[in-house]
Amino acid sequence: MTIKVKAIIGSTSSTSFNLKLVEHMRSRYSEQLEITPVFINDLEMFSIDIESNPPANVVDFKNNVKDSDAVLFAVPEYNFSIPGALKNAIDWLSRGGDFTLQGKPGFIVGSSMGVMGSIRAQMHLREILSNPALAPVLLPGNEVYIGAVHTKMNEDDELTDKATIDFLDSVVYNFIKFYKRTAITANV
Repeated sequence: MTIKVKAIIGSTSSTSFNLKLVEHMRSRYSEQLEITPVFINDLEMFSIDIESNPPANVVDFKNNVKDSDAVLFAVPEYNFSIPGALKNAIDWLSRGGDFTLQGKPGFIVGSSMGVMGSIRAQMHLREILSNPALAPVLLPGNEVYIGAVHTKMNEDDELTDKATIDFLDSVVYNFIKFYKRTAITANV
């Protein structure tokens, strides 16, 4: 059984290391996870004025995320927090009464050129996602903070650092076990 995972790319950059990380994961774990990147670049800014009649790209975004078994957040760090575009996307996911993320298994990865690997951004993201209107069921205790990511990829944007790959392998393995337990619990 392949788990259908929608990977929300938290960066709008065309050269995003987090997108490159997701592409690595998509290729490496294709037998277990069907990872599809979901981009937030063109989402209209959330406003209560248009909440009840959201733009088509917002409806498509929400439906895309909803049409998954699990969600992966790929998070860069901007100014010690998550990027504004990601916060905007999450705001849309929390509104409209459809509870797109609620109860959906998920996990978070993040990378940066700095040594911290998006630690602060991920802490903020976890706090935001704890909102009952969001409330995905996040894999606990398997934080992926890839610092100095630019030194861990080759010129073809492939992750090459063995220790990082081994750690990522263990997190994905743990997520698959977690997903199966979560899915069983949800169906009881």
